[in-house]
Amino acid sequence: MTAPRDSVFSKVPEVTLFFWIIKIAATTLGETGGDSVSMTLNWGYLAGSALFIVLLAICVTAQISARRFHAWLYWATIVAATLFGTTTADFFDRSLGIGYTGGSVAIFACLMAALGLWHWTMGTVAVETVNNPKTEAFYWATITLSQTLGTALGDWTSNVAGFGFAGGAMFFVVLLAMLAVACYTTRVSRVFLFWAAFILTRPLGATFGDLLDKPQNMGGYDISRPVISLCLVGFIAVCVAVLPQRAGRHPGGVQRQPG
Repeated sequence: MTAPRDSVFSKVPEVTLFFWIIKIAATTLGETGGDSVSMTLNWGYLAGSALFIVLLAICVTAQISARRFHAWLYWATIVAATLFGTTTADFFDRSLGIGYTGGSVAIFACLMAALGLWHWTMGTVAVETVNNPKTEAFYWATITLSQTLGTALGDWTSNVAGFGFAGGAMFFVVLLAMLAVACYTTRVSRVFLFWAAFILTRPLGATFGDLLDKPQNMGGYDISRPVISLCLVGFIAVCVAVLPQRAGRHPGGVQRQPG
């Protein structure tokens, strides 16, 4: 099948409402799934991070090697990145004693550096251009850092800023709503709005996951982490199977979508 004139297929999905629904579910799964391994199974943050970086490496390698967009593979890689991000952020914040503030600032600086290097090298950080191995490497490095930042930032909002889990989740909902309004009422760069929303959905998932599984004396609902994680896996699987998923496109000439 040939793409429309002046259009090139990307290897990431088109950004629609369905994309954000699955993204938020995946980020929440990253929090509850990562905590299930590091806390419930008592692996610890370092061992959990080692497990998930292997899973992430396998998924990213498969994603970059694929000749076209595959919804199941893409979302598996997103989940692997957010699982790794959860345990790694907790390892740096807690095991190494950096703290939520120090961890958030350090990871944010790394994320901005990754985006800056990507833009300097490729001329853009628009996700629609993710259709070659070099750009994909930048994309997945940025994704992983944003997922790691989300856990640290969510913990900072809930604990250091004193919002609590419910208040923290609502805080990020409000910020995301403001970005949505800006998207429809202003001419602010759509690339900026995408990455801002992508980054903020991660702490939303982190605080919401904590709200569900933390003990009641800490402000949570004390629901089993493995149970929540399995429910989220099922929800994401249904969404990927049922909701429309197609590759995004960007200007740049005609390209044949490999079959």
